[in-house]
Amino acid sequence: MEVYLIRHTKPLLTPGLIYGHLEVELAAGLETELDNIRSQLPIHFDAVYSSPSTRCTLLAKAINPNYRVDERLRELHFGDWEGKTWDTVDQADLKFWMEDFVNVRIPGGESMLDLKGRVEDFFTILNHSPDEKIAIVTHGGVIRLLLTLLADKPLHQCFEMKVDYASVFKIDRLSTDRIYSSNANRV
Repeated sequence: MEVYLIRHTKPLLTPGLIYGHLEVELAAGLETELDNIRSQLPIHFDAVYSSPSTRCTLLAKAINPNYRVDERLRELHFGDWEGKTWDTVDQADLKFWMEDFVNVRIPGGESMLDLKGRVEDFFTILNHSPDEKIAIVTHGGVIRLLLTLLADKPLHQCFEMKVDYASVFKIDRLSTDRIYSSNANRV
């Protein structure tokens, strides 16, 4: 079974904006990025899943109009920090979260363990699917977390995983040590 993890294309952002669940516009260049993404994908998928965020569903629809939305594929929920910039959130709260983002929940949001629970739940069900080729359009945080788990690394190392906008990672679920991306080194 082949699973293609696809990060949404580049959003149009204020520098430092915190936007996990926040809807943001995409930057110009979607068609160019889409051509690059398509060149890394097979022609046919048995199933295409997407985060409900518009920045993901636009791409999923371009890959296959019959995509399915799954809430568990959303980005980490940054709670009270959504829509703010890193320099405008309470710096004591930020420091506390940064010291243990795996376990500490962002005020009104999630911890990395919360995200892990959602992602593991989705993939546990997906592993029982008869589908052979699956595309998943999601976010950098979800992909980093999954690659970290598959590489058997501790969660606090997840931000070491390089996941660019519009990058594609192919995972052979039958052999989880075969994780690679055309835009990144083999994990």
